[in-house]
Amino acid sequence: MTRTSGTSGTTVRGTAPHEARVALELRELGRRYGRHWALRNATFRLPAGRVCGLVGPNGAGKTTMLEIIAGLRRPTRGEATVFGAPAGSAEARARVSFLPQEKPLFTRFSVADTLRMGRELNPGWDQALAEDFVRAGSVALDAKVGSLSGGQRTRIALAVALGKRPDLVLLDEPLAELDPLVRRQTVGALLAEVAERGITVLMSSHLVAELDTLCDYLLLVSRGGLRLAGDVDELISVHRLLSAHGDAVVDAPDGTPAGLEAHTVVQAQRERRQVSALVRPGGPVTDPWTAAAPTLEEVVLAYLEQGDADALISPNSHVPGTGTEVAA
Repeated sequence: MTRTSGTSGTTVRGTAPHEARVALELRELGRRYGRHWALRNATFRLPAGRVCGLVGPNGAGKTTMLEIIAGLRRPTRGEATVFGAPAGSAEARARVSFLPQEKPLFTRFSVADTLRMGRELNPGWDQALAEDFVRAGSVALDAKVGSLSGGQRTRIALAVALGKRPDLVLLDEPLAELDPLVRRQTVGALLAEVAERGITVLMSSHLVAELDTLCDYLLLVSRGGLRLAGDVDELISVHRLLSAHGDAVVDAPDGTPAGLEAHTVVQAQRERRQVSALVRPGGPVTDPWTAAAPTLEEVVLAYLEQGDADALISPNSHVPGTGTEVAA
């Protein structure tokens, strides 16, 4: 199945040849700062050719994970590989572009100077690709970076990231400062390049509501650990959003609404006269409950708000020999 971006109509899912390849694999990856674990036991595989959203609250370890994959930090434990090469090795660095949230641009440089620096630092540089990406945003090559708007600077930074001709692009909150219209235009341009060149993207974002149209893959980290990993459609399909009239449902001794014993309850809550629960079904849904398919945002928020729900890893994200639960 193929997912299509709602922002540009661009297909972002990888083709079948990409799907057999693993772009990124983490095994029990962890990073500790003093006594605090910013990231703990992260284990998953990301198939090549996917656009993957990385979500979680502030301090969950998203930036730490990206920096380890980019080779900018060493893990305290575990390992990360990029297309089979250890993260941080010369082979891995040559295949990765990393764009941090504070975009590393020199404000006194012109756009042309910025692209020239990219060419000098990257042996596989594609000048035509970088210039075309800039011009498509109506940005003049002789313009000073410091005179550009936030959206234009983001486009320049993306041009540098793509001009390297990477196989894996890491983006840390790339759209946070953009207004909705500029965000839509920038994402459309990025996804068009990704689809054409088969690039794998791992992008952290707080814009949960937009991920369903931007990404076909999802990683959710919370409290330093991995909570969800896999194909967006698969993760949605193994959940159901149940609802019932509050008067028809009593709570079990453990506080869980009655009638859900057959299911794995991710989150349950009462609001006025309505009871709702996000579950992973373990049997038929019985009266008084009715079931509906949840949105991606509803799934993500439930796991963020209910931190003790078991982690769920879809089959093509599962790393053999690990104990995480696999979505059927």
